[in-house]
Amino acid sequence: MSTLRVALLWLLLLPTLASAQRVTVPVDVGVGPAAFMFFGPVFDDQPIHTGVKVSVEAVLDKQWLSKNQRSIPARYRKYAKSLDEVRISPSLFIPDSLIISPQLRDTGMYGITWKPLELGVPLSSGPARLSVGGGLLLTYAFLHSRTLSNTHFVRPGAEVGVDLELQLSKSFLISLGWESALYVPQELGGLGLPDRLRDGIFHVGQAYLQFHVRFPYTTRL
Repeated sequence: MSTLRVALLWLLLLPTLASAQRVTVPVDVGVGPAAFMFFGPVFDDQPIHTGVKVSVEAVLDKQWLSKNQRSIPARYRKYAKSLDEVRISPSLFIPDSLIISPQLRDTGMYGITWKPLELGVPLSSGPARLSVGGGLLLTYAFLHSRTLSNTHFVRPGAEVGVDLELQLSKSFLISLGWESALYVPQELGGLGLPDRLRDGIFHVGQAYLQFHVRFPYTTRL
């Protein structure tokens, strides 16, 4: 199910609710290690930088949508019935990933990435859920180095990726995946465009492993 479609649908639903109702939703909190590869001169200097992958989502499956139809205005219920799953992030301010890579050799990096918009399509369902998707990104990272120019990397971008989610139990899951992000190119040591694409930062790969815990959370809609 498309995460983008779900997000837009739910934003339309909330203002039209006649009155707030208490509902219990399954919340998924995921966190785990990530490896970042800044292709170009940064990769040549040090191939891998470490970090953390983060996710917080309300996961509304077909059973939840059917059970809580009264929370959905009548004119939108037919759309909700066609959805297999809805995943909603409660805030745009929750980061997608953190870069925490101390200067163990010549280069260190610290930063944060937000993903304000995402589209995901599952290719399979059940205990092993494979999905592909993409989204828009905003990243800030500070690179400090003995061999490269110190750089404040600040760029919007877009990413595509694949994710495999393994449900070990109803409340514990593991996911692993890969994302490739393409950014507006930035030169090292400045905020402008590089003279040559390969001399700047424009492509970042991320491999990650996440551990997920799901628990019921009661809120008002």
